[in-house]
Amino acid sequence: MNDLRFPTALQMVLSLAVAREAKRRCTSMELATGLGANPALVRALLVPLSRANIVTTTIGKNGGVELARAPEEISLREVYFAIIDDKRLFERRTNVPSVCVVSTNIGSFFEELATEVEDAMLTKLGQRTVAQSLMEIRRIDAARIANVTEIVAD
Repeated sequence: MNDLRFPTALQMVLSLAVAREAKRRCTSMELATGLGANPALVRALLVPLSRANIVTTTIGKNGGVELARAPEEISLREVYFAIIDDKRLFERRTNVPSVCVVSTNIGSFFEELATEVEDAMLTKLGQRTVAQSLMEIRRIDAARIANVTEIVAD
């Protein structure tokens, strides 16, 4: 089963970066609408993001959610760890009977492989900020609009 907490939280953080540019806060309802999700899910994901000092929330009439720091100061790795905590990307199988060289050693092999893959992913996420990611999204959007315009013109 795929864990969708990280991509969901990342979309929330990127949306808050856009709101920050407009000098405004978002409500959990606004974030939920953009996600096509329930506001309760948004509020649940805001808790670890707040603990990690990625977002701040204010209750009340003028309340809302905003980034706690500049988008240039928040790495995707921070968002990942805030949401996923210490859950491994891949888990090795347990209770494998030792009947051959593969089944006897698959646990150790897979543990090493999973660690290598996870380290590479975390390194990549650590190299990218929320600000850089938002720029990439805008580049993708500009290419999409250019494609649509090109198709309509044909």
